[in-house]
Amino acid sequence: MENECKNIDEVRENINKIDRQIVKLISERSRFVGQAAKFKKNSDDVKAPKRVEEVVKKVRGMAEEFDVSPDIVENIYRAMIDNFINYEMRKYSKE
Repeated sequence: MENECKNIDEVRENINKIDRQIVKLISERSRFVGQAAKFKKNSDDVKAPKRVEEVVKKVRGMAEEFDVSPDIVENIYRAMIDNFINYEMRKYSKE
């Protein structure tokens, strides 16, 4: 393990730093998802099941590269993608 913590407070401090980075990246991803709606012709383009599976396959490979469970990463991404599809559908329907 790269960063061996000395106590639970140090573990929590590191997790809090990582959570901040994750939320910042989700925010950045959200802005791009919001932009994507203007390039799509219909709700099927928004849902894009083929693209979802491509992303899931890609992140499962990344998970193996970074030595984390591909199942955990897939579950997180599927939840995130579902939420972003709902967000994008709302943006798409307003345009």
